[in-house]
Amino acid sequence: MSRNSLLAALAASLILSAGVAAAQERSAKPAVAEHTATSQTPAAPTLQTPIPQAPAATPVEPSLPPAPNGATTEEPSISLTLPHDLSPWGMFMAADMVVKAVMIGLAFASLVTWTVWLAKSLEILGGKLKARRAAVAIGNAATLMQAGRALGHSNGAGALLVRAAEEERALSAGALDHALGEGLKERVASRLSRIEAAASRRMSRGTGLLATIGSTAPFVGLFGTVWGIMNAFIGISQAQTTNLAVVAPGIAEALLATAMGLVAAIPAVVIYNVFARSIAGYRQILADASAGVERLVSRDLDFRTVPPATAMAAE
Repeated sequence: MSRNSLLAALAASLILSAGVAAAQERSAKPAVAEHTATSQTPAAPTLQTPIPQAPAATPVEPSLPPAPNGATTEEPSISLTLPHDLSPWGMFMAADMVVKAVMIGLAFASLVTWTVWLAKSLEILGGKLKARRAAVAIGNAATLMQAGRALGHSNGAGALLVRAAEEERALSAGALDHALGEGLKERVASRLSRIEAAASRRMSRGTGLLATIGSTAPFVGLFGTVWGIMNAFIGISQAQTTNLAVVAPGIAEALLATAMGLVAAIPAVVIYNVFARSIAGYRQILADASAGVERLVSRDLDFRTVPPATAMAAE
């Protein structure tokens, strides 16, 4: 085979191979395009018949009373669980019987305190005026008889001191002729001291009640508070709630008892201290008057020891 023939056969085979490859490529492109179009086309929706369901039950909310002034409320008002009246009188009426008894007792103690204050103030004022007037008269008198005439028929403690000394001197007149006057002085001093003590006891009457009220009223009020708080906790246990609207009224009623105890105790203590100072001043005035009476008795006894002419000149 010649060289030219070989080249011609080789060229023919190359042309044939190229034609086969081009034919295969042209046949492959429509298949790929068809596959791509098939993959990009959305799938047809499948029809499903829905199953009918019953409608969900809607919870029925309880109807609330309309709020005043057109306001809207979303939950029950707290005022429905609170007492209608939270004033002191309303809390007293809603309290337990024991707490009510405590409050009534404390109110009565407070009334007694102010009654004693009014009565004793007038008594002490009148007693001090009479005692001061008697002390001035005794100090200005030269003899016991002059002091008696100056006081007249007064019924004060100072006048009683002068009359007691005159009575004792009259009773001891017979013994003075043959005895010294020391015994008369002792007897007069004894009677005067007893009159002072009796006047002080009479003026102090009723102040012990103030001291008792001032010392016991806070504890009585505290007892009412403890009892009320016990009832409040019992109510909390029964209601099974710690809502402040349930707890607050019982505690407020309990604390009202303590407040009333302090209202009764504080004025009683203050008034008792004022009366103690006033009575101490009254005793001091009586002591001055008593000392003046003793001086008058001693002076009268000294005049009995001098000659009658000298005594008459001194009078």
